[in-house]
Amino acid sequence: MENIAGPDFIKALAFLAAGIAMGFGAIGPGIGEGFVGGKACEAIGKRPDEANLITKTMIIGQAISETTGIYALVVALILIFVV
Repeated sequence: MENIAGPDFIKALAFLAAGIAMGFGAIGPGIGEGFVGGKACEAIGKRPDEANLITKTMIIGQAISETTGIYALVVALILIFVV
């Protein structure tokens, strides 16, 4: 088995870092969007007449939560293609 050194080692670490970035970057939005969706369902159950407003607010909250996952994706792509 050959030793990995120099540019190959850096590339391997960049791939590892990209995977870790996406792994941790996907946990936050997943938990956040699930929490927002669950609370919206509870709110609609309590106040069905306000379902339109609650749904709009839920979608905005989920979109904001998803931005952290998109940032993690951008970081991972930079690590893969630039490094």
